[in-house]
Amino acid sequence: MTGAPTGFAPISAEASAGDTSYRSALILLTSLFFMWGFITVINGTLLPHLRSVFDLSYTQTTVIESVWFIAYFVASIPSAMLIERIGYQRAMVVGLAMMGTGALIMVPAAQIPSYGVTLFALFVIASGITLLQVAANPYVAVVGKPETASSRLNLVQAFNSAGATLAPLFGGYLILGRSASGTAVAGAPALTPAARLADAQSVVLPYLIVAGVLAVLAIVIARSPMPAMGAATQRGVKAAHTGRSLGNRVANHPLWQHRNLVFGVPAIFIYLIAEIGVGNLFINFVSQPEIGNITHQQASGYLFLLWGGMMVGRLVGAVAMQKMDPRRALAIASIGAAAVMLIATFTTGHVAMWALICVGLFHSIMFPTIFTLGIRGLGPLTEEGSGLLIMAIAGGALVVVQGKLADAYGLQWSFLLTIACECYVLFYALWGSRPTPEPAPKVVDLAVPGVAGHR
Repeated sequence: MTGAPTGFAPISAEASAGDTSYRSALILLTSLFFMWGFITVINGTLLPHLRSVFDLSYTQTTVIESVWFIAYFVASIPSAMLIERIGYQRAMVVGLAMMGTGALIMVPAAQIPSYGVTLFALFVIASGITLLQVAANPYVAVVGKPETASSRLNLVQAFNSAGATLAPLFGGYLILGRSASGTAVAGAPALTPAARLADAQSVVLPYLIVAGVLAVLAIVIARSPMPAMGAATQRGVKAAHTGRSLGNRVANHPLWQHRNLVFGVPAIFIYLIAEIGVGNLFINFVSQPEIGNITHQQASGYLFLLWGGMMVGRLVGAVAMQKMDPRRALAIASIGAAAVMLIATFTTGHVAMWALICVGLFHSIMFPTIFTLGIRGLGPLTEEGSGLLIMAIAGGALVVVQGKLADAYGLQWSFLLTIACECYVLFYALWGSRPTPEPAPKVVDLAVPGVAGHR
């Protein structure tokens, strides 16, 4: 049993004529997954850098990441509307252009330097990534056989993790390695104003490189033939909305009849708190004297291993879920993640550090598996359900709660929040992801009046 999603809208007839169009589309999509994974995880090295430049608390540092994920909530619905108007391929180009614009805004943000302009630049980048997410995730789910949707999404998410794996090396060398704060050991004197200004300039070159790569990728996507998604899904959604008031549509929307989606939206939301909290506080955690006692630049090399574990896990998951029930795989992963987080929370030294690194392996399959379980059986509502799941990525904004816990009780104790998140994912795997049972068919009484016992 594969446990694969069912009810996906098919690709248009032109695209389904052969597998060649599928493969070429997936190759282009993997490049998008790679780039947004790469840019998102640059934040893992950017945040400890900005913490030193602007002398921020953990709460203020995690606010930066909260702004990033608030963009998912704000931009998801407009992204879905834009896709409906201009189509998937053009929407991807627009998303890449928005990301490039945000990367260019990081240049004046560093030269001023300005905390507010930095937040705005990151919000623009994240809004572009949101548009790509809303377009690309459901596209991957339907650009092939429905029974291998979970495997396919895990495969492209592996390339997302490949980008995430390389980002700490890129950021560690070009941001932390070229700054005084990044090469200082724990307990070093605070930076002088002049040193902070010099450190701020270290983000200019990496973001100019990112902007250039995004521009090239946008041109390639714009000029490449990609199969159009079938219009059946959009027609089904519009038909479902016809003739009903807004309030009635919300209260009686057929999406709420699907338990796997109803519990899947908070599963994505809560999982993102765990993933983002670990990734963004990792460098500060392992550089502490009682954990790794290393510099931020050295810690970025270990962050490379955490995201590398996610890449390996997704590649293994793409193969394993050809035959394995995704719900079972998700349950095993959530138990493993909770176990290593308990070790990271209650031990010290290299044991705690390596436990935190290992959580990447268990987190690897969670997002793509929750996503495909969440849209299983939605049929013509797949696009709307996908939009809700992508909007739930805004859960990463609540990493600020972990920042507050770290300021109040210590960074290590704040990982208790991560453990609680893993427990909800386990609940979703065991019960919440089960599709709502089909209602029993009504028995039609065909008895002829006046003739007893006739059926």
